Amino acid sequence: MSAAPIKCVSIAIKHRSKESIRLARELREWLLRRGAGVQLDEGTRRSLDLPEEPASPFGTDLVVVLGGDGTLLSVARGLEKDVPILGVNLGSLGFLTEISRAELYPTLVDVLEGRYRTVERSLLNVELEREQGSGGSYVVFNDAVVNKSALARMIRLGVCIDGRSVATYRADGLIVSTPTGSTAYNLSAGGPIVHPDVRVAVITPICPQSLSMRPLVVPDSSTIDVRLETPDEEVYLTLDGQEGTSLGYKDSVRIRVADRTVTLVKATQRTFYDGLRSKLRWGG
Repeated sequence: MSAAPIKCVSIAIKHRSKESIRLARELREWLLRRGAGVQLDEGTRRSLDLPEEPASPFGTDLVVVLGGDGTLLSVARGLEKDVPILGVNLGSLGFLTEISRAELYPTLVDVLEGRYRTVERSLLNVELEREQGSGGSYVVFNDAVVNKSALARMIRLGVCIDGRSVATYRADGLIVSTPTGSTAYNLSAGGPIVHPDVRVAVITPICPQSLSMRPLVVPDSSTIDVRLETPDEEVYLTLDGQEGTSLGYKDSVRIRVADRTVTLVKATQRTFYDGLRSKLRWGG
């Protein structure tokens, strides 16, 4: 497995993590000693108390994310162009972060010399269309979730796929996830685990009133419309568990696969199934 050698590396961190900040400072010095260019975003520079540096004239070849899956999600959504991402797991489960803290430097030796491969992960475009007022447009890596607040009653959500009515859910909410997001909230809500190479989207109700309302797997070419049909309740649209907005009566959320993807570095021989076995303790 080989790719182009890496000349310039961006470092992204979990800014509230002391471990992430310490490791970023150490990693920056290690990269500079090896002759690699280093780019830091404004927040990371402030965390490391470093002055602003000129941008590389060649651009960034790799983004190293120091944190957990949440940090990687945030970085991936914010990338303006498709740059390979290498995740270093400083969190807990770490389904997206490829390597551990102990594996960082041995892995980077190989990656800097082009001995790595990449995998593509799909994203979803989420468009909010309000009955009253302006809507919004978002990109998500894991999932878009429509759910009630803690004190709200069960809500009604009408779902159409490709313009055809499919179901009206009476539930606490609804999750629409990518294959990557199938091991996130979708898994907790009883949805299926989906291999990330499978080109589908997963629709999973949260605590549905009827047991016949089961998770639904649809082609990722589908356009999924979710319409709030319950008035006078606190309901929210949450995106990757990190940002969101309130929903009003008859507001609609339209979800479809995005044109762009996220590229993740695969620098080990571990498979998706190895990750499931270790992180979900399937090994006995």
